[in-house]
Amino acid sequence: MENSHYAFILVTDQKYWDRLCQRSLTGKDTHAFVRKNLVAPLGAQKLLFYVKKPCMQVRGVADFIERQTGDCTDLWMKHGSETCFENFEEFQAFASGRLKVTFLRFRNLTVLANPQPKEVAAKVLGSLTWFRGRYVDEETAKRLTL
Repeated sequence: MENSHYAFILVTDQKYWDRLCQRSLTGKDTHAFVRKNLVAPLGAQKLLFYVKKPCMQVRGVADFIERQTGDCTDLWMKHGSETCFENFEEFQAFASGRLKVTFLRFRNLTVLANPQPKEVAAKVLGSLTWFRGRYVDEETAKRLTL
């Protein structure tokens, strides 16, 4: 039986993707992706990173560890050093006054050598208009990360 929750596609801005890539080069093992809401994967094995404009491509893949939701300050104190934010003030500005956020912890971030063009992503995922991320099965994940 196919695991329809094999991977979760996260949508990110180019700026934050670049910072995650830089952070991964420092030798740190565990990273955290921050979402401004409490909706995020629970049981995925992989995270795929879809970078919005200008590239509009799945640019990387990582091993999902866990999802933690809760108070912004508490999560920052526990895992802030794993994020791409330089300090608490920058993190707060990103959170835009929200009291609750989600940290998605992962390891083994791999930048894809040949990301698929946006046309392939659109063919595999359907319309990318208003795309906010979603679960995909293993076959779909492989098609997006060839």
